[in-house]
Amino acid sequence: MSFWQIIVLALLQGVTEFLPISSSAHLILVPAWLGWEDQGIAFDIAVHFGSLIAVIAFSRREIAAILGEWRAWLLYRAALGPAARLGLMIVLATLPIGALGLLLHDTVEASFREPRLIAVAGALFAVLMVWADRRPQYLTRVREIGWKQALWIGCGQALALIPGASRSGVTITAARVLGMARPAAARLSFLLAIPVILAAAALETINLSAAPAAADWGALALGMVVAGVAAFLCMGLLLRLVARWGLWPFALYRLALSAVILL
Repeated sequence: MSFWQIIVLALLQGVTEFLPISSSAHLILVPAWLGWEDQGIAFDIAVHFGSLIAVIAFSRREIAAILGEWRAWLLYRAALGPAARLGLMIVLATLPIGALGLLLHDTVEASFREPRLIAVAGALFAVLMVWADRRPQYLTRVREIGWKQALWIGCGQALALIPGASRSGVTITAARVLGMARPAAARLSFLLAIPVILAAAALETINLSAAPAAADWGALALGMVVAGVAAFLCMGLLLRLVARWGLWPFALYRLALSAVILL
């Protein structure tokens, strides 16, 4: 991989992982348009770990609260606090995409990466984003979700297996349908990304161990750092944009990208 290929792909992963514009679609389309060879599983693992480190750093206070209350709940039989309860809701919301991901992994890789499907999914979910964003905002805190809401958002997140749908986009959309305020929906999307990215990176690591190849550690380290920095900056940008403008700028971008693909 060339230096610029590493930079472009790492930036794509970092920027699009948390913005509701579909990282998988961009990582499929851009290398294809530029005529680049597949970057390989090892590089995918590296940039995913960069994004994972970024979201953990960005959400560190909420994560620390969840882990602290879990410790008190499990070891000292303390009452289940709001942060510990949120952690359980995140686990519940992760189950649908985890189950479907294991069942449909080969099908997704073989059949769901077709550009026209990406375009249709991108446009369809853009329309749903705009519709959901018109809903009233009355759940202002991430910790207010219950198990039914977590399961609904988790089922929405499972749709992100379709390239072009966007994991961030469908989780924020599902949360907005339930009346969650835009910043809270975005922060919940960040927290939901942690187990998903961790599971995806673990699966890719298993696949890599089955067919090990020589690793360019310099390229992997550079990709991880660039993806991590880009992801961290984009999370703050997303919170500011959705608080001020809502989801429609991202929906317009998705519709424009879908039109480019189809044309």
